[in-house]
Amino acid sequence: MNAVSTLARPDHDHVFLGEGHDRNARRTLWVIILCTAVMVVEIVGGMHFGSLALVADGLHMSTHAAAMLIATLAYTYARRHAHDGRFSFGTGKLGDLAGFSSAIILAMIALLIGYEAVNRMLHPVRIDFDQAIAIAFLGLAVNVISAWMLSGDQGHGHPHGHAHAHHAHEDRPRVIDTPAGRLRLSIFEDGAPPRFQVRYLQVPGAAHALQASDLMLTTVRPDGQQQRFALRDVGEYWESIDEIPEPHEFDLNVGLGSRSDAFGATLHYEESAHHAHGEHHRDHNMRAAFVHVAADAAVSVLAILGLSAGKFFGLNFMDPVMGIVGALVIANWSLGLIQGTGAILLDMNPDHRLSHEIATLVKSQGDSVSDLHLWRLGPGHLGAIVSVQSQDNARDSAHYQRLLARFADLSHVTVEVKHLCPS
Repeated sequence: MNAVSTLARPDHDHVFLGEGHDRNARRTLWVIILCTAVMVVEIVGGMHFGSLALVADGLHMSTHAAAMLIATLAYTYARRHAHDGRFSFGTGKLGDLAGFSSAIILAMIALLIGYEAVNRMLHPVRIDFDQAIAIAFLGLAVNVISAWMLSGDQGHGHPHGHAHAHHAHEDRPRVIDTPAGRLRLSIFEDGAPPRFQVRYLQVPGAAHALQASDLMLTTVRPDGQQQRFALRDVGEYWESIDEIPEPHEFDLNVGLGSRSDAFGATLHYEESAHHAHGEHHRDHNMRAAFVHVAADAAVSVLAILGLSAGKFFGLNFMDPVMGIVGALVIANWSLGLIQGTGAILLDMNPDHRLSHEIATLVKSQGDSVSDLHLWRLGPGHLGAIVSVQSQDNARDSAHYQRLLARFADLSHVTVEVKHLCPS
């Protein structure tokens, strides 16, 4: 017998927009206003004073306004059609589509800058250093202000990747006072399989010092399943020989071997919220907008360095060389955006650790997972389809919906239950 159910939280409305969706939309709009104002001033001023360089920089500023316009339109469209039933899983991915488009534009800009730089190296032109440096500083100022307006507190807009913020299952040591001394017990899993670690501080005057073999650790899980962990002495601390299975939600009974009748303590562990600020919380639309202005700010800095080398040291070739360096930097950032947004658009698994924890949680019930799909619906929202094979006919799909509700990032869950034993 098969049972299938679907749950979308908080309501079944399929709205999977990022937490800062509307705030980020306002930021991009303000940057459009800033870039447009500077663009008008530069073009009008350049035409009035006969400065072709100023007109060219004004036209260049229009590319920023266009990039921000893509981001703003994506935010607006996603919000306006958030409840549109034509989108099976909402409009949360629209920002990723806009980010992918912006990344392609960035790649084209990198190629254009690289081509122009090589052309300048082969065919040098006269440079008005004073005017060019002044315009580069103006562009840098505008881009720094724009980057500040876009960054705000969202924290994920920078072009570089950062370490994935996995949650720690219990990094706060638990202190237990026993007749033989104090124990500091923790779960260690930093780049290693999770194990119990115990540090022992003997009480002065205690009749007997504890050994690793004296300590008894037993986990009791919500379903009543128990597991005993033996410890070994590894020098500065004692470590459990066996790994701790996921999930880390259990009562831990601590005893002292032959004296366990005289002493016992119970510690409660709960599974913490998964990936509070993980990679799948990143707003790629805002990230793409930020990369546009950050890339141009980097080019402005490189231009100032190259122009200064030409003005003060006669090294005119440094201007196109810095252009090539800037093109490579932009191309690298563009590639990172394409990879990040492309993976989402192709529904690649955004979190293999979460997939493993889901499967482990189901297996802890004595069942098995025959199929599991995990994908991103929008910033901070994941969808999952889980097919479970169970030997307990009393467990329906609602049982597993409740079981998986502990993973806060799962916003849309579909569970299929196949009962192996006929009812």
